[in-house]
Amino acid sequence: MSDMEYRKLKTLAKYPTGKLNSNAAVEGGEYPFFTCAHDIYRIDQYSYDGEYVLLGGNNASGDFPIFYYNGKFDAYQRTYLIQPLSEDTDTKYLYYSIGLKLHQMKANASGTATKFLTQPILNNINIEYRDIDEQKRIADILSAYDNLIENNNKRIRILEQMAENLYKEWFVRFRFPGYEDVEFEDGMPKGWVREKIGLHYNTCSGGTPSRTHEEYYADGTIPWVKTGEIKDNIIIHTDECITEDGIKGSSAKLLPQGAVVMAMYGVNIGMLAYLDSEMTCNQACCVFSDKNEIISRHYLFHYLYSIRDYLLLIGFGAAQQNLSQDLIKKVKIVIPPTELIKKFDEQKEPLYQTIRALMMQNDKLIKQRDMLLPRLMSGKLEV
Repeated sequence: MSDMEYRKLKTLAKYPTGKLNSNAAVEGGEYPFFTCAHDIYRIDQYSYDGEYVLLGGNNASGDFPIFYYNGKFDAYQRTYLIQPLSEDTDTKYLYYSIGLKLHQMKANASGTATKFLTQPILNNINIEYRDIDEQKRIADILSAYDNLIENNNKRIRILEQMAENLYKEWFVRFRFPGYEDVEFEDGMPKGWVREKIGLHYNTCSGGTPSRTHEEYYADGTIPWVKTGEIKDNIIIHTDECITEDGIKGSSAKLLPQGAVVMAMYGVNIGMLAYLDSEMTCNQACCVFSDKNEIISRHYLFHYLYSIRDYLLLIGFGAAQQNLSQDLIKKVKIVIPPTELIKKFDEQKEPLYQTIRALMMQNDKLIKQRDMLLPRLMSGKLEV
């Protein structure tokens, strides 16, 4: 192993920012569009073509996104475009090195409502530096984990699309099992009804234990969902956990495993998730449970997903859109025959379980990679 030294980021890389406004994104664009969000948007033009580290320069929560990308793309005017100054520095090694420093950057970020990474903050970041061959070996080890994670994510997206296609085939195009023998009435199979969600599902929300009570959070073991974690996904674990005292001292409540939850306001308004275990949530979440004996969570999930645009349209609020339980319960839902709903949920369940297993595998891979990262960078682990 070569001798390791520390060098300032400004001596190793250049980092201008992009030029576009965030509203330049277009649906289904040909190229990636990097902003200060963790989601990668799309755009129909590109201004850059090459190997870069993309770092968001401002973020409301101070959770600055960082990406490695090689190819054609465009970028928001507050996203840093980081490239090595010489061939003696590997771009992917820079990506992992800077990622390791994000907690330090977050602590030094300026601003109150929005946190900013200023250029002086980047200038003063110390990077563990060694010869180029060793940089590449370290980057290759860490990239192997990221490649496995990305392959799993691709499989997850395929499985999610399969489930969505199944829903559309049965409940949008009405090509469900036995459809050939079904009569139609007013554009819908005879016997199907359209009724208020509140007739078929109970809803509830949660609460936020007071931050002034340390005992509500310290050593908490009960997962507590915030709307930022609801991303049309399965929530395996949460950023924060609360204690039983936290539940007793607030309007938070224990929610059943497998429940469907929707974000009622915030940046993820209208997005959905399944709870993988018994969890709690904050007051901005709407949690659904069946009133009937059958379990129809997969049908409910896909139906709510299919009417998201309508839900956003009826959302109201001065500063931001808002949904409420009362509003959601009045929304109409199409209810097919019980046996068909059961059959759909049975068809979706194996896809769901495979997605869950891949997410669990990714969780392990991320933990292993993140344990390796500081050891590799510090030289404690030889390569």
